[in-house]
Amino acid sequence: QVQLVESGGGLVQAGGSLRLSCAASGRTFSSYAMGWFRQAPGKERELTAAISSSGGGTYYADSVKGRFTVSRDNAKNTVYLQMNSLKPEDTAVYYCAASTGGFIPNKLRADYWGQGTQVTVSS
Repeated sequence: QVQLVESGGGLVQAGGSLRLSCAASGRTFSSYAMGWFRQAPGKERELTAAISSSGGGTYYADSVKGRFTVSRDNAKNTVYLQMNSLKPEDTAVYYCAASTGGFIPNKLRADYWGQGTQVTVSS
């Protein structure tokens, strides 16, 4: 069992940056692949970025490639999402997720979810 708590969301102007953090409880964080999903109003939740348990593998959705960077610090039980050059279409609730199913690019199976953090990008 792992509990995930996101932070770092907020309101930012287009072109700005935000860094999301997801703090995990438990002693097995380093064994989980982690992902960031987002859900915009009226849309399905989508995988935005993912990272393997060691941090050696990453995945990005085409819509954020080159602008977002996912990273993790296993010593701090934390995963990050650095978001640069934000666009209004990035507006969504962002969810952190942990997977016991290993790292498969673009197919992260989320077993645990955080509560979500709102990101709003104004034009």
